[in-house]
Amino acid sequence: MGRAEERRARQRGARRAAHVRSSGAERGVIRRLFTWKKILGTFFGLCLLGMGAFVVLYMVVDVPKGNADAQKQSNIYKYSDGSVLVRTGTVNREIVELADVPKEVQRTFVAAENKSFYRDAGVDFKGTARGLINTLSGKGKQGGSTITQQYVKNYYLSQDQTVTRKLKELVISLKVDQQYSKGDILAGYINTSYYGRGAYGIQAAAQAYYGVDASELNVAQGAYLAALLQAPSQYDWADASDEGRKLVKARWKYVLNNMVEEGWLDASQAQDLKFPVPDAPKAAPGLEGQTGYLVKAADEALERQLVSQGTAADMDEAKAVVDAGGWTVTLNIDEKKQKLLEKAVKAKLTSRLDPEKRKVDANVQAGAASVDPKTGKVLALYGGQDYTKHYLNNATRRDYQVASTFKPLILAAALENGSETQDGRPITASTVYDGTSERPVVDDGRKVGFAPPNEDDVNYGDVSVQTAMNKSINSVFAQMGVDVGMDEVMKTAGELGMDVDGLQSVPAQTLGSMGASPLEMAGVYATLDNHGKKVTPAIVKSAEHKDREVDFPDPVGEQVISREAADSVTSVLTGVVDDGTARLSVREAPNRGGQQVAGKTGTSDNNKSAWFTGYTPKLVTSVGLFGEGAVGTANESKQVTLKGAAGGGRVNGGGFPAEIWAAYTFGAMGSTSEFDLDTDMGAAVTPTVEPTPTVEETPSDTPSAPETSAEPTTEAPTSAVPTEEPTVEPTDGATTRQPTAPATTPTFGIPENPDDSRGGDTG
Repeated sequence: MGRAEERRARQRGARRAAHVRSSGAERGVIRRLFTWKKILGTFFGLCLLGMGAFVVLYMVVDVPKGNADAQKQSNIYKYSDGSVLVRTGTVNREIVELADVPKEVQRTFVAAENKSFYRDAGVDFKGTARGLINTLSGKGKQGGSTITQQYVKNYYLSQDQTVTRKLKELVISLKVDQQYSKGDILAGYINTSYYGRGAYGIQAAAQAYYGVDASELNVAQGAYLAALLQAPSQYDWADASDEGRKLVKARWKYVLNNMVEEGWLDASQAQDLKFPVPDAPKAAPGLEGQTGYLVKAADEALERQLVSQGTAADMDEAKAVVDAGGWTVTLNIDEKKQKLLEKAVKAKLTSRLDPEKRKVDANVQAGAASVDPKTGKVLALYGGQDYTKHYLNNATRRDYQVASTFKPLILAAALENGSETQDGRPITASTVYDGTSERPVVDDGRKVGFAPPNEDDVNYGDVSVQTAMNKSINSVFAQMGVDVGMDEVMKTAGELGMDVDGLQSVPAQTLGSMGASPLEMAGVYATLDNHGKKVTPAIVKSAEHKDREVDFPDPVGEQVISREAADSVTSVLTGVVDDGTARLSVREAPNRGGQQVAGKTGTSDNNKSAWFTGYTPKLVTSVGLFGEGAVGTANESKQVTLKGAAGGGRVNGGGFPAEIWAAYTFGAMGSTSEFDLDTDMGAAVTPTVEPTPTVEETPSDTPSAPETSAEPTTEAPTSAVPTEEPTVEPTDGATTRQPTAPATTPTFGIPENPDDSRGGDTG
């Protein structure tokens, strides 16, 4: 080894030695600073400091008087102009003595919430610590509280999610447990807790859910009420989803099993108990007619906003805050338009129904919502004939298929994405599709396993998109959906305002097989009417409370699809009114006065629902009819057909729904107006091909091949009622019949409904 190499080796050794000495010195410093004795000393010091702070807190915090917020107050609801709609009435609470509640029912609450209640000191330190951590980390509502802690929170404190409130709850709970008997605490708990349906306390809950006094409850009913406290709105059998019903049944069994474990109930007796399905809800006095529906919709909107802004941890807590009272809620509802909508439904539908003569008439439920497309305000809402007789709000329910009212969203997706047909042609209003019934849908030359029938199996041959929309041809829009891509279709539907979470992107969705509410569909079409700017219908204008402020978001949002795409869909939808399935009820309405209208009809599988959603430049309204069977023993109503209602045949979207729409809209709109459309396609475009549709040979009772309607012109959509009569009278879903001789004066009656000879989406 040369001298140079020896020198370099010595240098490397020196550097390693220096590094070792440095590392050793650092470890030495760490050992001196963080010895086990110092760590343990610090830990115990913090513990002593915390204990000292708790002792001070325990000394300075006394058991306060009962919280005023525990006493329910009235809410005041107003129309948009400030006039009073309703005051919600008296406090729905009646205090009962614990001795008046059967012993086994008392124990259901202990079994549900706090099995160690009779043995503990009133607090659960582990649960409280977990709650504090959740609160500090922003995870929201905490669990693990004892019955004593929950009673203290309900009666002495507030629902605020803060560390200060939780610490006070802990101290007051310890003192309450020392100063009061377990019986007093349990009585306070079951008398102050919120059970849903506006019921505070076990007496009000017993009446609300089972129509009996608390003294008459049995153990099965008590176990349900005890289970209900965990999530009142989610577990209310009348409104619960399938998942909610499974959860509350499991919770009910959990309560009974705990009672068995504690020796309060025989296992054999628990095994024999049947789930006690509660009675259907009954509305409070003063909420008759449409008032209850308006109040319920406003409450739900306020509750969602309380959760959104963090005032409440979840919807159950928000509902308790709203039901506790003290609110002044001003709705966007226009009193005059509200009365007009109610009058239209009565004149065009309910006055024609006779349940004593026709059983089907008892199954007809109507819902409607009307929205200002420029502001998003909900101006009128129809939830059913009477809130005190039909608790479920038909304007906000989402359990019926929207059928062909979904077709415009497919076209919107095609235009927004610049989509093309399978052979590379851009999709526009004049693009030609094969309208053959049950034609297999193809994607890149392969059949996708979906071949929907047109109404009554009518074959249309080659038709334009405009004609397909006018006649609501299923086979065309099923293929268009695949051409666009169902992922894109569902994405656009969501952007326009439909709730598509959890829905599969499959071709069957092109028939509108998903559920939606009239309010939801009014928002979707309002977005189209507003040139593609998102409109989220807002029923609440403002909500004031002495203890809190609520800020509501702007109902009009950002541009979700291009103006050209939205306006092109609007232009196409004028054809549905002027020469399509809504022609008789809307175009020829005597009070139309030349008003431009765009809209779409829809009739679902087996005629279980029928829709018309339409709009003018100033007003969007969606009307739905739903076939709802009688409520069974489980408080469940099944979907049934509307066929035969009012003595007619099939109930199409161009019938009752369109008539209600026209009677309301043309009475409410004031002066006429024209659409300001940025488009070069739609009802004004002449299709490149407009062949005559054909029908395959069928038995003699099948409708004959329909004739085509008048050719669209190349002029802009006119605001005047066309004078040229089409050669056929299209119905919802495009089944057509030869018309009888026209009357000298147009009548505003029910379009003739053809027999329901075919299932599937019918327009």
